[in-house]
Amino acid sequence: MPFFAVAVPAVLFAGVAKAGFGSGGAFVASAILALLYGPGVALALMLPLLMLIDVATLRPYWRQWSTGDALLLVLGSLPGVALGAVLFRQADPDLLRLLIGVIALGFVGWQTAQRLRPAGRAARRLPLWTGVAAGTAAGFTSFVSHAGGPPAAVYLLSRNLTKTQYQATTVLIFNAINALKVLPYIALGLFSRETVVADLTLAPVALLGTWIGVRAHRVVPERLFFGLTYVLLAVTGCKLVWDGLT
Repeated sequence: MPFFAVAVPAVLFAGVAKAGFGSGGAFVASAILALLYGPGVALALMLPLLMLIDVATLRPYWRQWSTGDALLLVLGSLPGVALGAVLFRQADPDLLRLLIGVIALGFVGWQTAQRLRPAGRAARRLPLWTGVAAGTAAGFTSFVSHAGGPPAAVYLLSRNLTKTQYQATTVLIFNAINALKVLPYIALGLFSRETVVADLTLAPVALLGTWIGVRAHRVVPERLFFGLTYVLLAVTGCKLVWDGLT
């Protein structure tokens, strides 16, 4: 019961965030679970649920994405996923806690900087080669912490996409990146009987979050939702960094 008291709201929040507001907010669930149960358990538990959310989110945003931008980021993610697999095999849990905590705080810092951008100042359109670099960073951070959203967002926000086109493109990108992570996770021995049973139990919660997120995409103010996301990530990130160092 203590596990589900934490996991149910975390997975529900991940579904809402991933289906309605890009992929960044879904990282909150992984960070919280890593804080309580360790990075390996958190990553193994969340990957099948994130993939379920990915698949369920495809239909509402079908063909509303920017295919070229998505393909560029997915191709760039391949070396990032490979690098994440190598680092994960070599790293101990404290290093992974530290890394996830630093990524969480970096995410909050980057998003805060975007919010402080002067009104009316448009994001500069980045060249195509930066899409490959952003994809590599997204693949790596997604592998080690399920936090590939910020690197992808840096590039996509410069492409002058509409709100729905941006959301649809992130859905397509992380469908592919999460699928690429399955075999390395199996090779690393991250999945267990317990994580599989927990995933089966939490699957309806993930689908409920997806359903809410798609509808919230059109009605809930982004500032309110992301404000809560940033607070949760900042607190969790600080605790993970502290645990990793001490």
